[in-house]
Formats: sequence, structure tokens, C-alpha cells
Amino acid sequence: MTLTAVDVIRTKRDGGRLSDAQIDWVVDAYTRGVVAEEQMAALAMAIFLRGMSAEEIARWTLAMIESGSRLSLPASRPTVDKHSTGGVGDKITLPLAPLVAACGAAVPQLSGRGLGHTGGTLDKLESIPGWRAALSLSEISAQLSSVGAVVCAPTDGLAPADKKLYALRDVTSTVESVPLIASSIMSKKIAEGASGLVLDVKAGSGAFMKTVEDARVLASTLVSIGSAHGVATTALITDMNVPLGRAVGNAVEVAESVSVLQGGGPADVVALTVALAREMLALAGLSSVDPAAVLASGEAYEVWCRMITAQGGDPSAPLPAPGHVHVVPAPASGVVASLDAYAVGVAAWRLGAGRARKEDPVQAAAGVLCLAKPGDRVVAGEPLLELHTDTPAAVPGALEALTGAFTVADTAPAPGPIVLETIRA
Repeated sequence: MTLTAVDVIRTKRDGGRLSDAQIDWVVDAYTRGVVAEEQMAALAMAIFLRGMSAEEIARWTLAMIESGSRLSLPASRPTVDKHSTGGVGDKITLPLAPLVAACGAAVPQLSGRGLGHTGGTLDKLESIPGWRAALSLSEISAQLSSVGAVVCAPTDGLAPADKKLYALRDVTSTVESVPLIASSIMSKKIAEGASGLVLDVKAGSGAFMKTVEDARVLASTLVSIGSAHGVATTALITDMNVPLGRAVGNAVEVAESVSVLQGGGPADVVALTVALAREMLALAGLSSVDPAAVLASGEAYEVWCRMITAQGGDPSAPLPAPGHVHVVPAPASGVVASLDAYAVGVAAWRLGAGRARKEDPVQAAAGVLCLAKPGDRVVAGEPLLELHTDTPAAVPGALEALTGAFTVADTAPAPGPIVLETIRA
């Protein structure tokens, strides 16, 4: 049977189920340039509106995996990876990867760059002098064997169909489709070759999924795909209504991550790092190891230094400092009752920590320091936030984003848990 893009589009437009043959053909043909951009845009919108069955999503994921190569990881350690759906102040990968490696697993963390109000792990790490994100497959394999952890950019050969389709979704308002989000995430993660995967699916104002209900749908879909492809997968739904930690940006998040690895850091960052590490170690068959104890011992910091050095960075070098700092004072005395993650993320983005387009540069020193968070007592006129930038003209736009972003009251609501739910196969 001869397949055409128009027939595939029509099937999904009319609410039908795409066959395995249709999915395999259209993903491959689009990757090779046979299916035009406008045709794939129409299919993406049809999927956005009509959805996909679990079987369709699993097959779509497989087709994107098969569009490229798969990593062959060293067999000397159990391999386990983590993926976050993105948030504000979400620097967890930085302390987590060396911590899990220090506990005995190998962590192949292929990460991305920020877009919009959510930060990117590679942008943060590139604020370290000399550090490089681009590694070859042989370099990734060698570093996993010698260090136990690598955080780098995906190689061109991994799921090239996803790279092309993601760029199209970004400009056609189809990013928020659960089938397309889930298959995008899992195609890259499965192609990495790790035997276990833990997903941090965020819910709240600073996340793509604004409600726990929406996050649960995405998390369940991701776990289902992992199971269908033989990858042990667990998802944690975590709170993203308030920024994680006190630092939002690039260099400031690296500094906070190093503080965590050295035995300090904000309690919420430490708690989430340890919670994710426990799940990763359980999937790797290392549940007898206590990640909290390993973190406190300093072993994870030693792995961090080796990981950064292996990728050309200097872990002891001073991080970039901003050319301009603007202080936002507390408007009244009392207790900080709320601090909206999305507003802080947009402010950091406007200060230069993020980008509107994938090709835009970012400022290493830009960001926001949250000097007080919900539950902290403040005095009127004292610093509440610090805005860091090399572009003073960006400050008014950041202040506009922060309008109504925080409240000071007599009391604050009791803090809730950082981990809201756990979803397993």
C-alpha cells in the first residue's frame, strides 16, 4: 500500500487511529525531508486536537528512536537517568548526577537549553569557565567509565526526528500536546540506553503542567512509554508554584548547587535531590545505599569536580559576576506569604538568563536571587529579591514581570511537600 502524508493527516484529523505502518512511514519521511514542514505541522495539530492512544504513542516514540542511533553504554555500572519537565530554579541535575554516581550508578544525563521562563541545564553549566557541552559518543562512554556521570548536549545522531519536530512544534503552538511531549522526552531518553529512568514532572505556576491532574496524565503517559520499551521508569510529581531554592538563573544556580554538594544549600533543593536519588538508586538495584549520607560525606562533591574537569571546566574558578544588581525591597514588614515561580522565571528570562528563540545567547551572570521565600520574616525596606544582569535597561521589564508576584502578610500558609505523588509502572 502506498502511503501519503495527506492520508495520514486525514486519518488523525477525523479521529482515527494511525497504524504502525503510517507512523513509521511519516516519521521517517519527515526526517528525510519527503514530508513537507506544512504537512507535518498539520499532522501535529491534528494530534494536538485528537490525541493518541497508548499504542500510538509507544509506536511514535519507537519511530523517533529508530530515526537515529542508540548509545552503547559501559556495562561496568548500572545505568540510570533522570529527566525534568522544566521549572524555575530547577538546578537539580547539577547535584543529582554526581550524587547518584557517587552511590555507584552511571548517569548519562543528556540535557537541553532553556527556552522562555524555564532554565536550561547546559546554559547553567556553561557559566563555568572552560566547560563544554558537546561530547562525542566515545567521550561520553569514556567519562561514564572513569567518572560515573556526564551531563552534556545530545549528540546529533540521537532521535533526529525529535529535534526536527520539536522545532516545528515550537512555532506552530503544538508544544503542549501530551502525546508529543511524552514521545519527545522518551525517544531521547530511551535512545540514551539507560536501563532505568526517573522523571520529575512538575506541576504549578512555573511548570508547563499547571495542575496536578495535568501532570498526572503526562507522568502516567511517560511511565507507560518506558514500560512499553523495557525501561524501568518512575515519575515523581513535584511542586513548582514557588522557585526551587533561592537562585534562579545560570551562574547563581551553579553556585547554589555547589553549596548543596558541599553539605549546605536550601532545604527544598536538598530534599528533592535526595528524593530523586533514592528513586534512581532503587531502579539501579542500589536501594541499600543512602544518598543523604553520601551527600553529607562530600563524596558527591568530589565526583562533581571530576565531572566538570573532564569536560574542560575549572571547578575552582570564580563564576561570572553581574555588571548590575538591582535590589527589590520588601513592601511591608511581616511574613512572605507567596512568591510566584512563573513571575520570577519571566523576570530572570528578561534579565538575560533565558532566551526567546533557540539561537539567542544568554548571560551567564543574569538571574534572580530570592533573599526571602514563603515563610521567611521580612522588614519593610529590606532586600527581598536581587536582580542580576549585564544589561541595566532590562531591569524595568523584569520589575514589570514581578508585579503582584509576592505578598507579605501577618502569617504564611504551612509549606506543603515538595514531592506530591509517585507514579510507577
